[in-house]
Amino acid sequence: MAYLLEVAKTGSMNKAAEKLFISQPTLTKAIKEAEAEIGFAIFTRNNRGVTLTPRGDDFIADIRQVYHHYQALMDKYQNDEDKDKKKFGVSTQHYSFAAKAFVEMVRQFGTLHYDFAYRETTTAAVIDDVATGRSEIGILYRSPYNERVIDRHLLENNLKFTPIVKSRAYVYLWKGHPLAGRKAIRFADLKDYPCLCFEQDGEETSYMAEEILSDRLYPRRVVVRDRAAMLNLMVGLNGYTLCSGIIHDAYNGADYRCIPFQPEPGFPNQVMEIGLITRIDTTPSESAEVFINAIRQFFH
Repeated sequence: MAYLLEVAKTGSMNKAAEKLFISQPTLTKAIKEAEAEIGFAIFTRNNRGVTLTPRGDDFIADIRQVYHHYQALMDKYQNDEDKDKKKFGVSTQHYSFAAKAFVEMVRQFGTLHYDFAYRETTTAAVIDDVATGRSEIGILYRSPYNERVIDRHLLENNLKFTPIVKSRAYVYLWKGHPLAGRKAIRFADLKDYPCLCFEQDGEETSYMAEEILSDRLYPRRVVVRDRAAMLNLMVGLNGYTLCSGIIHDAYNGADYRCIPFQPEPGFPNQVMEIGLITRIDTTPSESAEVFINAIRQFFH
């Protein structure tokens, strides 16, 4: 499953083999054996790499959930020395307020008798982590554009969404950016600068995008995987991203600016609703309640 998921993610046998630390012939042989065992082709191979067949796409979606279940079980049971430790995990889009709340919660409980996990990850992984029990709480946002798709994924995974705060879009950039002194920024003002976006998994990437207004066509775009890389590229490339405007200086630094996105004809602003996702059939643990209270205090 790990091999199949990595090939599907990279679209390349070479890249997947490098990330898995195995040879390409070994990987190719394993993929062929898997396809022979299940009785249909998962991938189509061509000169540009590999792509999923329609049936392979469904198969990968199914085994992704199974593999996350497997990882959650291994995290829970593989270390006998830590079997008596309590576990608490959070999976989230890239929000500094979530990191602050997590730090406050960990300080209250300490790390001697707990195994804590804080995962800044893709939107699909946030949903998968909570659905499989890898994390108890997830944090993501909904908007008029993505709400239908997000709610469908939550319903399919027996999850619920609890709103925390609503905000309109802001443009986030570094203090030396040519637009940093503006009181508001229009879409047209951004045409000469790259839009920085967090990379997403799956086929519904525009609906799973972490940045609001993801339905717009941006002429310049750079995809990143982590918050540190995004902040560095804001400085190096005069890049920008679109966010909620909810920034904690202690975690993001004072070298960056949040400027309101100014709506205009054809480019209206949107409300993003940030909230918690949890399993419908579980009661919050003590650490989860402390974490949730820390988040609510942040907004009061």
